[in-house]
Amino acid sequence: MQTILGANGAIAHVLAQELAKHYTTDIRLVSRTPRAVNPTDQLHPANLLDADQTMRAVAGSEIAYMTVGLPLDTALWVEQWPIVMRNIIQACQAHGTKLVFFDNTYMYPQTGEVLREDTRFAPNGPKGRVRGQIAQLLLDEMATGRIEALIARAPEFYGPGKTQSFTNANLFANIRQGKKLRVFLRDDTLRSLIYAPDASRATALLGNTPDAYSQTWHLPCDDNRLTYKQFIGLTSELLEKPLDYSVVPKWMLQGMAMLNKPIREVSELLPRYAHDNVFESGKFKAQFPDFRVTTYREGIEAIRDEGV
Repeated sequence: MQTILGANGAIAHVLAQELAKHYTTDIRLVSRTPRAVNPTDQLHPANLLDADQTMRAVAGSEIAYMTVGLPLDTALWVEQWPIVMRNIIQACQAHGTKLVFFDNTYMYPQTGEVLREDTRFAPNGPKGRVRGQIAQLLLDEMATGRIEALIARAPEFYGPGKTQSFTNANLFANIRQGKKLRVFLRDDTLRSLIYAPDASRATALLGNTPDAYSQTWHLPCDDNRLTYKQFIGLTSELLEKPLDYSVVPKWMLQGMAMLNKPIREVSELLPRYAHDNVFESGKFKAQFPDFRVTTYREGIEAIRDEGV
């Protein structure tokens, strides 16, 4: 059995589809209110903040995928992420279950340096610090051999369906609503964006590749990186209509953060938009040369065809 912990998000949804299509139909979906993706899915309600419930959710699993998401609330993150990670690690250790941790880049430096699997952790705020802490907690357990695990790390998403990201919120959601598009800080810095279904497909592949464990992997994205100016230009071409956008400067974001909690909650991540963001995934591509990465053109076409 393969189990998805935190099974209601967009990444988990495609992950469940990919597992059923290529690897196994013996799939357990775990969340507080899990919803079936495939006809044969087993639904297991659980609160992963509860150690006993987490232990029962993992029982009988060969592989567990940690795709948990928490609301963007600093106090919540600082309090709950370490508990969730410890509960999942302990459950996997108790049941001899392999763990695949789907991670983000919040702990990395928000400078222009190229990001690789061995890039040091240098978070810019409490969210980044706690994400670095839970990643290091797992790395320490992996180093001792007490758990067989891997980390699958993704940069910012873009994509169809329920994909949640700054890019989807500030560009595609605004297109749907007929609003002016927004870009944070600069429109001329290179962005590394991963097509969300690619992230799910790559995570399923890693989880079912025995040699991939005991390592950190950067998930694959299109190496033809675009600036937001180019990305919006390509979107405009594919939608066959002009798209107006504004670049929101730092001083304005600082003012908005004083009155707007969502902006305040993401403010520690904003410096990365002032620099080129080059997320290197060459290790994955060398190991899995047959994995086909969705190009930006193809990804935007899929979003368009869904109804942008």
